[in-house]
Amino acid sequence: MITILCAGSRGDFQPYIALAQQLKKLGKNVRITGLRDMEEFVRSYGIEYFSIQADFKTLNVDEKMLKEAQSADNPLKMLLTFNKMRKYGVSIANEYYASCKNSELIIYHPGVTLGYFAAEKLGIPSILASPFPMHKTKKQTSIIQYGRKKSTPITNIISYYMLQGMLWLASKDSVKGFWKKEFGGLPEKFGCPYERHTDKKHPAIISCSNYVFKRPSDWNENIHQHGYWFVEEETNYIPSKELEDFLHSGDKPIYIGFGSVFHDDQKEALTTIIVDALAKSGKRGIICGMGKIHNLPKNIIAIDSIPHTWLFERVAAVCHHGGAGTTAAGFKAGVPSIIVPFANDQHAWAHRAYDLSVGSKPIPIKALTSDNLATAIHYALEEKIVENSKTLAKNIATENGVRDCARVIVESLMA
Repeated sequence: MITILCAGSRGDFQPYIALAQQLKKLGKNVRITGLRDMEEFVRSYGIEYFSIQADFKTLNVDEKMLKEAQSADNPLKMLLTFNKMRKYGVSIANEYYASCKNSELIIYHPGVTLGYFAAEKLGIPSILASPFPMHKTKKQTSIIQYGRKKSTPITNIISYYMLQGMLWLASKDSVKGFWKKEFGGLPEKFGCPYERHTDKKHPAIISCSNYVFKRPSDWNENIHQHGYWFVEEETNYIPSKELEDFLHSGDKPIYIGFGSVFHDDQKEALTTIIVDALAKSGKRGIICGMGKIHNLPKNIIAIDSIPHTWLFERVAAVCHHGGAGTTAAGFKAGVPSIIVPFANDQHAWAHRAYDLSVGSKPIPIKALTSDNLATAIHYALEEKIVENSKTLAKNIATENGVRDCARVIVESLMA
């Protein structure tokens, strides 16, 4: 059994579901471990799930703190928020460790470093699986500084120390607390494990296209980046008649959705901005994931959650918050991006889309107005941006990151 330790929201789990799908194709038994509110979603793909019997409510997670985490727009705010979140990991570490028992290999999200130390304790291989590039390099700035700081060898290395330091800060207390209680002391070689890829039994795998961020030449040979990890949908999606009719009733619309970073208290203000911006740009729109919205004009429809793989190919451009998974889905679909980053690495993906000339200039959520959103829509639909987006999608289609990384995992078992 291969066990994958996951953390985060629906978008965070999707790359790991993709990995699990590929591992099953290679004949491996695999399960994903995470909080119980993700169980139904993961099992819907036919993947076994080890459910941590906790969620944000049972952990008494401060909703204000969660909102702060989703709106941390600079490294200092991120660091302070990660520091506040440390205590919640301690209460569930024992269940994560229990899921590792009787496994032949552990794959862990960078936010669940207990996976590395559990594997060492159990004498089995471990693999760091990251949804973004996170290893030190002089070649490019990390995702928490990209687009904010000029790229220099020194600045770049420092930015990775910052990124890894914050991720380690968020998870080390859970490892420390559990280990002291369970084993009477700290794990051997206790410390940040993100650069310990010294052999084929402990590789790292990264979900990112080399056409978006090229694999740095100064990474060691055990760090693998072969492309994005895209989920294979089990069935062909069938849209509602209302959506189907809307899509066929005029020009391709603009998709607008802000995923899990959207909060209800933002609904009225965001709706007003979106409606005005679409009117100013003369475009139709699909607003996704903001619930029912009354009195929308005929050129706009509101829908619930929908597979990006199905919808993005049917719209003119995608406007979103810049989550790594949503950004990748937009790139894969070959349509321009309009990214409104809220926090954390979203700013990096927004800047990268602009630098690759497949998207408009980033509009931070605090600066969003109907005027600059309308301007961004016009820019994104310029012929050069549309053509560049199609070219990027063709290049991404030449990669099969999830297949190649799944092979790395299987090979590590034979090393």
